[in-house]
Amino acid sequence: MIVSHEWLKQFVPHQHAAQHIGEVLSRHCVTLDNIEQVGADLSALVVAQVVEAGRHPNSDHLWVTKVDDGSGTLLDVVCGAPNVVAGHKYPFARTGTVMPNGLTIERRKIRGATSNGMLCSARELGLGEEHDGILTLDTDVEPGTPLAKLVEAADARLDLDVLPNRPDLLSHIGVAREISAITGTPMVAVPAELTTAPSAIVAQRGGASVQGAHATVSVVDADHCPRYVAVIIKGVSVGASPAWLRGRLESIGQRTISNVVDATNYVLYGFGQPVHAFDLAKLVNHSIVVRSTRAGESLVTLDGVTRSLPEGTTVICDGAAPVALAGVMGGQHSEVTHATTDILLEVAVFAPRFVRGVKKRVGLNTDAAYRYERGIDAGQTEAVARLAAALITQVAGGEVAEVLVVGAPTEPRPPVTLRPARLARLLGMAIPETDIIRRLESLGCVVTPVGHALSVVAPSWRHDLGLEVDLIEEVARLIGFDALPDELRPFRPGTSPDHPLYLASRRVREVLVGLGLAETRPMPFTATGDERTPRVRNPLADDEPYLRSSVLDTLARRAEYNLSRMQGNLRLFEIGNTFTGRAGRLPLEELRIGALLMGARRPAHFTEPPPPAFDMWDAKDLAARLLAAAFPGLRGEFIADVGVPGWTLTVDGVGVVGRVEAVRLDRPVWASEPWGVEITLGVIDSGDVAAAGQHAHAPAVRESGAVRAVRFTPLPTTPAAELDLALLVPDTTPAATVEAVLKRAGGELLERIELFDQFRGAGIPAGTRSLAWRLTWRHPERTLRDKEIEGRRARLLDILDQELGIRPRAS
Repeated sequence: MIVSHEWLKQFVPHQHAAQHIGEVLSRHCVTLDNIEQVGADLSALVVAQVVEAGRHPNSDHLWVTKVDDGSGTLLDVVCGAPNVVAGHKYPFARTGTVMPNGLTIERRKIRGATSNGMLCSARELGLGEEHDGILTLDTDVEPGTPLAKLVEAADARLDLDVLPNRPDLLSHIGVAREISAITGTPMVAVPAELTTAPSAIVAQRGGASVQGAHATVSVVDADHCPRYVAVIIKGVSVGASPAWLRGRLESIGQRTISNVVDATNYVLYGFGQPVHAFDLAKLVNHSIVVRSTRAGESLVTLDGVTRSLPEGTTVICDGAAPVALAGVMGGQHSEVTHATTDILLEVAVFAPRFVRGVKKRVGLNTDAAYRYERGIDAGQTEAVARLAAALITQVAGGEVAEVLVVGAPTEPRPPVTLRPARLARLLGMAIPETDIIRRLESLGCVVTPVGHALSVVAPSWRHDLGLEVDLIEEVARLIGFDALPDELRPFRPGTSPDHPLYLASRRVREVLVGLGLAETRPMPFTATGDERTPRVRNPLADDEPYLRSSVLDTLARRAEYNLSRMQGNLRLFEIGNTFTGRAGRLPLEELRIGALLMGARRPAHFTEPPPPAFDMWDAKDLAARLLAAAFPGLRGEFIADVGVPGWTLTVDGVGVVGRVEAVRLDRPVWASEPWGVEITLGVIDSGDVAAAGQHAHAPAVRESGAVRAVRFTPLPTTPAAELDLALLVPDTTPAATVEAVLKRAGGELLERIELFDQFRGAGIPAGTRSLAWRLTWRHPERTLRDKEIEGRRARLLDILDQELGIRPRAS
């Protein structure tokens, strides 16, 4: 939604800069996408009067004019605009003037005639898009008057990202209401530039139809058009709009057409209500009939396109044929032209779903349909119709002859109960009841205290305020979300219980993380498959076209990735979905937990030999822990497979423990045996819940209030360089002191340092012991050279000798 800052000031007068207003709206109401400055510095331009105008002797489309710019000397100016008329006044740029687009006006010859300056169009001044003719100024000021005194060019366009639930913001008055509520600036219901008061003529009303002295309105399809207001205006004079009206529309990028049409667009963008004007003389029998289309009917819309109307689509008809697509666009046959003297002004309420269906069927989207399909303010239809009629009589003359209203008025909104105690609990802070009432009333709500609660009736333009939490959100955003406390509170975000599969997954994840396993989250695709493996028609990668049938298949690929980078100590797990093909049906989708163990059972320590590798008993123990976490209260039975070193689990028949053959067959000679566990937590198939849903009877896991930030770094892609350093360390020097020096002096590429050996005995001087550290360096982009490692070794020994008097062990 594009809104003009200057136009907003007509509804909510203020002195704030456009940037400030945009920031306020973005913090409290609607996202600001962009601010575009409109117009330019016009201080160098003046008002000039064309004294003479004649055809250029050497051109059939240029004019040679005599221009009075107030300097006392008439200037010769060549102009190419077709609308230059002697006696009229126009914006004028003298020689040497720098235009808003950066062009410098120079004295030059054009087809043999000298031009001393330029008569300017609206586009050249940054005041609009019209460039076919120069901008005519309707003013009595003397030639030479600075144009800046006549034209308010400085403005800003605010581009607001309005969400579908806030159609009230699709108008200047809607945005102004928000500015008023946030800043406390009083609103102006009707802008001061609308000087003609709405007609007080008594409306003629009817439930399904009404016949007036000048026109008849009938609504056959009341479901799609519950209310229709027609205002008859007699004696209008269609022509150009006044400068102020053109300026309002051009400020938001809209082109002007005529005073009557521009007035309807002013109401559309200013008040959010679509308005359409018919030429009354072109309506057969001076009638309007809102009905469904019949077979074979068509309509030439205002854009000149002949559109076939699907049978059953509601349209606006006259006494003979369709004249407009209800809520979308008018017809060309009944449009207002310069010959129009009497008009029928339509302001109606159309059902949002219906308008959306019509525009999709005919393939036509308009600003009117955009607002109707989101919902307009149906409670102000007649008031807006009278205001639109007053604006037309102000700019085009004429008078209101009659007002016809068909349909019942909109029912008032039902009250919503708001409990201040509930508000305090959700927002985390108590807000005085008087402050709640004040903020809701600033939005147009009617608030009545009822005991310990508030009865709130939302205004007709706020369709989104139907629940207590909606009102709480309004109070919160008006206060400012940054003003609310940010500490965690012991409240559930909703009343629905967590899904059993989610609870089982959380329990299992906490066990695995507590045991030191790292979680992986890959995509559920694999490179190989068989007749039971579903194949994807449009895979994300051509080398992985199958949906996996086992989580261990994916973990095996992760293990191969690590082994290829000399990383053999692996503790990986994943909780993810698997898929099994079924003839004639969608694949069976299951949620499974998979874990892979490989390498040393625990980190090495210098006081003992290298730790043993994981074996089948470690895998079995892990499986038992996972079963206890996934299905509390149940015991799993392990049955050995004949000829296979592993077990099958019998908790509802799902689960395996054993070697991961995909890794075992291709592993390097230095790598240990890979062991895997895979257990089915439940079935995901049309909402059915299997194992976890049947066995999740354990008490809820107690949540911890502590919050810990975890930083993730990618796996290294370059090889590491290791160096073993044996040192003679005095007994009085702690190993931690030596290690601190090694870490500091090792440089930023030092990735790991570990103490792996201590020795006392033959060859070791008395009062000392031999300590050995393994240092690992890695460069993130390249392989380290031997000379670089040797240089680092020499530097470390030099620093140790200088700071601690420690030297390397000779043998």
